[in-house]
Amino acid sequence: MRRTTKLGAALLSATAALTATVATASSADASPSPGTPVLHRGGHYPDLFKQAGYREPQIKARLDAAWQQLFHGTPGTDATRSDGQRIYYQLTPDMAYVEDIGNQDVRTEGMGYAMMMAVQLGHKREFDALWNFAKTKMQLQSGPTQYFFAWHTDTTGKIIDPGVAPDGDQWIAAALSFAAGRWGDQGGIYNYGKEARQILHAMWHESDHGGVNMFDAASYLPTFSPPGLVSFSDPSYALPAFYRIFAAVDPADKDLWNHAVTAGEKLLQNAYNPQTGLAPCYSTFGGKPQPAPWDPTNPDGYGQNFQEDAWRVVANANVDASWFGVQPWQTKYSNTLEDFFVGQGVTTYVSRYHLDGTPLAQGQNTYEPAHAQGLVAMNSSSAISATNPHRLEFVRDLWNTPVPSGQARYYDGMLYMLGMLYDSGSFRIWWPPHGQPQSH
Repeated sequence: MRRTTKLGAALLSATAALTATVATASSADASPSPGTPVLHRGGHYPDLFKQAGYREPQIKARLDAAWQQLFHGTPGTDATRSDGQRIYYQLTPDMAYVEDIGNQDVRTEGMGYAMMMAVQLGHKREFDALWNFAKTKMQLQSGPTQYFFAWHTDTTGKIIDPGVAPDGDQWIAAALSFAAGRWGDQGGIYNYGKEARQILHAMWHESDHGGVNMFDAASYLPTFSPPGLVSFSDPSYALPAFYRIFAAVDPADKDLWNHAVTAGEKLLQNAYNPQTGLAPCYSTFGGKPQPAPWDPTNPDGYGQNFQEDAWRVVANANVDASWFGVQPWQTKYSNTLEDFFVGQGVTTYVSRYHLDGTPLAQGQNTYEPAHAQGLVAMNSSSAISATNPHRLEFVRDLWNTPVPSGQARYYDGMLYMLGMLYDSGSFRIWWPPHGQPQSH
């Protein structure tokens, strides 16, 4: 869901009236944990930074520094915290949230991202505090979207809009699944696997008791925003790598998740422009650009163009490639995208485009910084599957980009940290839980 404004909040409120082959390897994380990361059939997670010539101690230091700044840096001194570094704030001793600094609210996308970062890097205290906030303040306990999460609250946890943004819910469920794998299930709300399965089951079965499913029954794709805006999708919500994991976490719906893998891959292939590699923020279930219902005639509108949501599409394809092996369509997509951005200048391209590669009008292309750190991070992941001779230039561009700070540090910072995990080979599968047999 778009990060720069409270997009469609009023409209959303109104409309609301591994089954893949895997092998086990030892963890690269020295911290003790019962779980062991499960590697894809290729036997390793590609370390793009190492391929680009950086040494392991440098890479680890950069990861640690990015985590420290975004989660424990200076909080900011002005009323809006716009002069700070961190996005992680403690509400109570055992409850914390990630703040969208520009909008001064809490969004499920950020909570899901932050929980995933914490489990990937082994920070259980922060993970549990974030999950406590999401579970206690954001999860809906009744109504047509029971067990989904209100897409944003204020920083006290008061729900602003009960509409649902499926990207956040999917990331939260994946993070909980990996927490179960890494740390084991515990008591109460920290029975991570049970909590993940409850969310995953609801995604397909809210309609069983009169509610609204998160996934469209005909296309097997996530809808834009239950309970109201469910007739179209968002390509950046298609997460086939997660669906492969969910098929193992939620075996009762294994067949549905396997259908979602196929559908998600198909949407990622259909949504991008074949000349530029640029995908729209919103699309039909078939992948055609979908104007936002609240802005249907604006040619520079958010839905049908390459803007902040769409930045994430390339990473969705390449995480799947990293975890489960590169497929030809992923290489074709990444090469097409890289060819376009090489033509724009790898270190100078702007952040918002029409799908044909024309930059949005000047007044619609005022993202700061112009060469957005979040887009830099997402584009760098293309090197996982690309064969383009310029592929590592995108990795070096991320390496040379500072950790986001200031007013725009929320979305750019989240994508930056994810990009660092992707490119360092540190974004890993933590499933199944220790002691459980693996699928072969």
